[in-house]
Amino acid sequence: MDKMISIKNLNKVYKTGAVEVHALKDVNLDINYGEFIAIMGHSGSGKSTLMNILGCLDRPTSGKYFLDGIEIGKQSADELSLIRNKKIGFVFQAFNLIPRTNILRNVELPMIYAKVKSGRRRERALELLEKVGLGDRITHLPNELSGGQKQRVAIARALANNPPIILADEPTGNLDTKSSEEIINIFKALNNEGNSIILVTHEPDIAENADRVIVFKDGCIIEDRRKGGVENNLV
Repeated sequence: MDKMISIKNLNKVYKTGAVEVHALKDVNLDINYGEFIAIMGHSGSGKSTLMNILGCLDRPTSGKYFLDGIEIGKQSADELSLIRNKKIGFVFQAFNLIPRTNILRNVELPMIYAKVKSGRRRERALELLEKVGLGDRITHLPNELSGGQKQRVAIARALANNPPIILADEPTGNLDTKSSEEIINIFKALNNEGNSIILVTHEPDIAENADRVIVFKDGCIIEDRRKGGVENNLV
């Protein structure tokens, strides 16, 4: 399989006054097209820092990150914005929906930024809400939905511009067990359709749904295993 993501000797250092925090330490990682990956680790392990860098929301202190063959460190802020809009769909723990806007409009939003014509935007948003089982709720506001329904809207929005990669940061963190299962089943279905899924979670039972689990500790990858066996155990 071809590499979708390639990370070489990645470091991220945060400075607070005289204190330096090494959030990522010489991380090397390759991710292929079509993989379903779970990234695990305790708070402060570096997993969310990595997610922000993968999503082109933050830059590494040193090292290289290639996404789809593009060296991300060499891109301008405008170019990074374009890459995010075309290649990456984001799903967050807190849903990040616009509260006073109905869910149809929430799903349309990334397409507005991508300058998709209004008729096509509406058609695509309706299609995606139908896909996640909310085709009958298009005029509802986010506060009229359950947590699981809000996350389904967030997934529909993430898919709006048909990105090859979905980055999901603790997407089941605010959900009950039944809703969590529904959300994971949507991710599995999307992965079967060809989307690459990268999911940050602290829940082992959620991570076990992925084909590959990467575990972080103190800014380093300590385990990288695929279903059916350990690929790299770095402890």
